[in-house]
Amino acid sequence: MCGIAGLIQFKKDTKENIHRMNERMLHRGPDDGGIYISDDGKVAFGHRRLAIVDLSKNGAQPMISHSGKSVIVYNGEIYNASDVKKSLLEDAASKGAEIGAFRGTSDTEVLVEAIEHFGMKRALSLCKGMFAIAVYDMENGTVSFARDRVGEKPLYYGNVAGAFAFASDVGCLRVIDGFDNEIDTDVLDMYFEEGYIPAPYSIYRGIKKLEPGTILKVNVDTLECETEKYWSMQETARKGQKNKFTGSRTEAADELERLLKESIKGQMVADVPLGAFLSAGIDSSTVVSLMQSIAPGKVRTFTIGMEDEKFNEAVIAKEIASCLGTDHTELYIGEADAKAVIPKLSAMFGEPFADSSQIPTYLVSKMTREHVTVSLSGDGGDELFCGYKSYNSVARVWGKASKVPYALRKPVSSLLTNIYGLDSELNLKNPMGYAKALYFGAKSPYEVHRMEHESDPLIKKIALKAGNAKYKCMDLPADFLGEVNHEAMLMDMCLYHPDDILVKVDRTAMAVSLETRVPMLDRDVLEFAWSLPIEYLRNDNQGKLILRDVLYRYVPRDMMERPKKGFSIPIKSWLLDKDIRDWAEALLDKDKIRQQGLLNPDVVEKIWTDFTERGIYRVQIWYILMFQQWYESDYLQ
Repeated sequence: MCGIAGLIQFKKDTKENIHRMNERMLHRGPDDGGIYISDDGKVAFGHRRLAIVDLSKNGAQPMISHSGKSVIVYNGEIYNASDVKKSLLEDAASKGAEIGAFRGTSDTEVLVEAIEHFGMKRALSLCKGMFAIAVYDMENGTVSFARDRVGEKPLYYGNVAGAFAFASDVGCLRVIDGFDNEIDTDVLDMYFEEGYIPAPYSIYRGIKKLEPGTILKVNVDTLECETEKYWSMQETARKGQKNKFTGSRTEAADELERLLKESIKGQMVADVPLGAFLSAGIDSSTVVSLMQSIAPGKVRTFTIGMEDEKFNEAVIAKEIASCLGTDHTELYIGEADAKAVIPKLSAMFGEPFADSSQIPTYLVSKMTREHVTVSLSGDGGDELFCGYKSYNSVARVWGKASKVPYALRKPVSSLLTNIYGLDSELNLKNPMGYAKALYFGAKSPYEVHRMEHESDPLIKKIALKAGNAKYKCMDLPADFLGEVNHEAMLMDMCLYHPDDILVKVDRTAMAVSLETRVPMLDRDVLEFAWSLPIEYLRNDNQGKLILRDVLYRYVPRDMMERPKKGFSIPIKSWLLDKDIRDWAEALLDKDKIRQQGLLNPDVVEKIWTDFTERGIYRVQIWYILMFQQWYESDYLQ
């Protein structure tokens, strides 16, 4: 795990600026740092290293290929690097090509040689891992970038001061001389609906996030860009549902167990101490169960507990750890511990981000890093195996709405949303009225799922300027996969999972220099999961059926069949505590918001007073607070 940065055609002090970018992401790689600048000064790469595999200087970056024709900086891990190396050497031998002796055992060396030999697209087709890559091809005068299939590792890029700039951390771009990119007001609506800004957008105009499964090629002389997909979540899902698994549910569980074990075995390779997060949930418990089944000794597991019993899963997690026989560590945190994280959040994420579970995720990462350098996580289970309860509501709503032709539904929906939206008191008397009217006008199940985040007429009024940024999946036909639950899962795997869940895990863990790995996002697991019929995933009351089938081979069913408390914190009650309330009201000051000229001060005031005076809590309160904190602590600095 590392941090990468670079500049192409930068006209000022390139060395000083690359050094400054490196320093800004020191937390992503505290073990070592390096800089490469081409002889003509057109291309500059920076790298910060968190050493995981081959801790020697042989794994240091930026790394030049054996031929001297390519330079790479890369953030991530290629779990099957030994297989890629074997394929590379065999193919080279068959063609009489000379690769040269490998200097070390790092996956970086394998990756740069594979890309030079096969080309980026073919090389990535062989790789299983998480990554953000930049490779300078000196002969062709191009720099090629790539991001892993699901989006575990970040990559920001764009025009800064007339140059092409890129980095793992958007904060690295802000330290470049001449950075003057303004806030992209087109994405604010999207942010206040979701609590995050999805790729390809960022909070800054001219700066994008490279989308998962995508290659970007930049001409060094002209800075012209072209992109292509080397892997598609949408097409993988479509192919899987067109070629469904035909075996029994038991056979499906057998195959899933095999694939997960294979993924976990590959992701347990490290030259540093390794462990796993463990909550009381199905996902992390499954990962830990399989880890322990193949580990030579006790797996290290880590949990944080909350003093508030409504949010505390540590007791059950400890029972699971005891059942599995792991070496378990837990840490109980109080309100003071959690509240102390809030001032750090804006720098941690670099742009507005408001999933409040960012706080406990940071705290468990911080505690885990005191013991290990790598931690496996159970993320992905809900989205891949139909775990969220919201999928049931999408299926129910779309099942009713789709019976009426869209040409009739849309005007009726527009009329009713205007009625409810214009009269806030009417909406308060019947809070589901606006939502139902909105859903009635949905064109597809994807729109129903998206609309769940804007089911209040005030949400679209928070930003002064109406945005026109487009959501992913909205152009897919209503029956793209032929089953509504799968449609909702696809949207989450294209949007919510990479742009919320994976962002949260990456930024909070890297803030304390902890590498996280997600076995459920292995390519083979993904492709198998998309081939499963819905009856293997969900019934009316329960999701993740097939995942539970695997888990119950290791942990008693009655230990897991308990209400899930979630990995969250009591934000709603905290905001009424004096210290937090004073902090919030200072950020929400009406005159301050009016002067900023980005948000509607009357709407912000109403959202706050509805909560403090009428007890109506909207999650957008936290979204607004995180935006305001970022604006004051990051943007204005």
